[in-house]
Amino acid sequence: MSSPPSPLIENYLREAGFWHMATLGQGCKLDLKLISALIERWRPETHTFHLPCGECTITLEDVHLQLGLPVEGYVVTGSVQSTNWGVVCYELLGAISDNMNGGRIEMG
Repeated sequence: MSSPPSPLIENYLREAGFWHMATLGQGCKLDLKLISALIERWRPETHTFHLPCGECTITLEDVHLQLGLPVEGYVVTGSVQSTNWGVVCYELLGAISDNMNGGRIEMG
């Protein structure tokens, strides 16, 4: 984001644990050539980057350490209204979780 998020959503971002992420890239310039190079080396069948030094992948722990995003607790998927959360869970994840609490899934 090139400017701070709207004050209307600040509390929601803080509550979800995404405030740090929303303010992280302010003032940073994206290196489009680097992004293109990584895209060219991505192999979706193995979920890895194929680099000259070997294969590399990004784990959930990497995301947590680099960006400070929470990786435990409820998953944030966006706003969805449903009377059958099992169907929504199956559509998004391909399986129905036993740890559902309404529209939330407890992760550990």
